[in-house]
Amino acid sequence: MSMQRPDLLTDWTVTWVWWAVIAVAVVGYAVGVVRVRRWPVGRIAALAAAVVLLVVVLNSPVAAFAHHLFSVHMIVHLLLIMVIPLLLVLAQPIRLAVEASSEAGARRIRAVLGFPVTRFLTSPAFTVPLYAAVLVGTHLTGFQQLMSENMAVHEAETVLYLVSGYLFLLPCIGTEISGHELSHPVRFVTLLIAMGPDTLVGVVLMLTGTEIAPAYAASRMGWGPDPLADQSLAGAIMWFGGDGLMMCLLLVVAAQWIRSDRTRDPSEPRRTSWLDSARREATIGDGSGGPDSDLDDDEAALAAYNARLRELHGLDRRG
Repeated sequence: MSMQRPDLLTDWTVTWVWWAVIAVAVVGYAVGVVRVRRWPVGRIAALAAAVVLLVVVLNSPVAAFAHHLFSVHMIVHLLLIMVIPLLLVLAQPIRLAVEASSEAGARRIRAVLGFPVTRFLTSPAFTVPLYAAVLVGTHLTGFQQLMSENMAVHEAETVLYLVSGYLFLLPCIGTEISGHELSHPVRFVTLLIAMGPDTLVGVVLMLTGTEIAPAYAASRMGWGPDPLADQSLAGAIMWFGGDGLMMCLLLVVAAQWIRSDRTRDPSEPRRTSWLDSARREATIGDGSGGPDSDLDDDEAALAAYNARLRELHGLDRRG
């Protein structure tokens, strides 16, 4: 690998295998869109954006700089494990395949998604630990050094990031068919937990006083930042960039959660929130009103609540 500083205009490359994969995926998606006919433009735009970003990551000068600078490589990591998978989920290729297929084909696709193994591989019980293991294992071990010295490992890393990111986000964002119907609270908590690995990796890289991957600095010929400064910057990018992206997703899920509550069918029985349950237990103690009643809407429960407050007030005065 050249030790000269990459050129922002001329250092473009071609990765024929990846281009073939992208071409097959785009053609298959286009055929599905033609068959369905009325496919939302936003989903098509999401796929187009994912393809553009993937080409930038793999073939542009960004990819060239990522071989020499840990900080640029970290930007590439965030694009591969969060941004591009998110766009792929929003493009909803599985739903497109179902709608573009015959009834028998659609049943087969849904049956595959319903297999116990498939459901496990796409459930947070598997995808969150996988996401954490990928981030920690590829940043806080000797993996980065090995990846810098072996292109096969580098290609495997790209696949690992895309797959783990896609599986993690598949049931958590949007309305893509995934074999799961996660509630908004579960989606929110899942994304919140996933912020932990981002923070851990970022903080450790910022505080580590030795080079985790000396190959980055060794690949440069007198240009670029100090190796530890570059490593610290990579940690900051992971911490603030990764948590920032995750926070944006949390806000989206929170907004969807609020909107779903507002548009809930009034005829459906209202579920008691954990907060209402806690209030009822602490103030009344007998659970009157039923498990699906709202403390503020149940007259009997409200009367018991007021009586309990008067009793507590009397105890305070006697004390």
